[in-house]
Amino acid sequence: MPISSTYSPNAPAAKTGTGSAVSNREDLSNELSLLAPEETPILSLCSKGKATATFSEWTVDSLASPVTTGISEGSDVTSFSDKFADRARLGNYVQLMRRDYLVSNLQQAVTSVGPANVAQAEAKSMREIKRDIEATIASSNEMTVENGAGTPYGMRGLGKWIQDSAQATNPVPVAYRTPELSIIESGNTYTTATESNFNAVIGSIFSKNGEMNSLTFVANTALRQVISNFSRSAPVSATVGSVYNINQDATSKTITLSVNLYDSDFGMVKIVNGNPSCMPTGSGTNFGYVLNPKYIAFNTLIPMGATRLENQGGGERGFVDVAGTLCVKHPQAHGKIAYT
Repeated sequence: MPISSTYSPNAPAAKTGTGSAVSNREDLSNELSLLAPEETPILSLCSKGKATATFSEWTVDSLASPVTTGISEGSDVTSFSDKFADRARLGNYVQLMRRDYLVSNLQQAVTSVGPANVAQAEAKSMREIKRDIEATIASSNEMTVENGAGTPYGMRGLGKWIQDSAQATNPVPVAYRTPELSIIESGNTYTTATESNFNAVIGSIFSKNGEMNSLTFVANTALRQVISNFSRSAPVSATVGSVYNINQDATSKTITLSVNLYDSDFGMVKIVNGNPSCMPTGSGTNFGYVLNPKYIAFNTLIPMGATRLENQGGGERGFVDVAGTLCVKHPQAHGKIAYT
């Protein structure tokens, strides 16, 4: 005679019969794994400021070109320069972001893994909204203004700030736009991210601000692998196949195939992985931003917070929201790589 069947959580009939198996306990761990990328490297690079209006603005200025000619002895000053003629005002609209949640009365009462209650729902909404901010900053969205007919306020993303052509709304003056040589994309001087082109982009950034920059390069998965190949050399003979030759001190018996810090002629570049759920996907297989953290900020009009709404019988509910905008204080201090 067969013994009792083993209890299976996927077979409800096993719980309604008789026998020893009905008393077996479930093996459900108290550990909850979040199966989604959560890091926000670009938002983390931004300094944090305060916005006081729906349109956050800042001013930029430049110095006159150096003069190498002398002045004749005894000559009078007959002409004068307006030292503020090149001053310009840049700005970006704030964007309101919101994540709602609902937890039923029964779910709030039961014991669950995680747990799955209203406090955890609020916390999860905050984590989601941070990714919303990261994705919007990394996007090529153009700024929009509330029109009362379905178009909300929207911030301009880095993809639009870092471009050599004019923006559609409140354009950056020509003198302060990112130069073409700081951008690798189809139709530009540089179309692929070779090591030479990458170094040229960093050189172009240096030519605009004259600083030995401490840059951070945030790259998507495909472009990150391209940069890692900078440390390798392709084989001379085609018969060798897809093999890379690496020159490295192997006394530690470790071979390093990644590049995390690029020491260029114009400063150090820290290379980090962009959040794969937040980096742009439609503008090219290889995508990344070369950013100077000194010149980017996120200004907040409404700080992130949770609001509980009335429980009308169905359960605890509410939302988390934040309103803020990206400030690119110096569009010429950054670079972009976007190509297929």
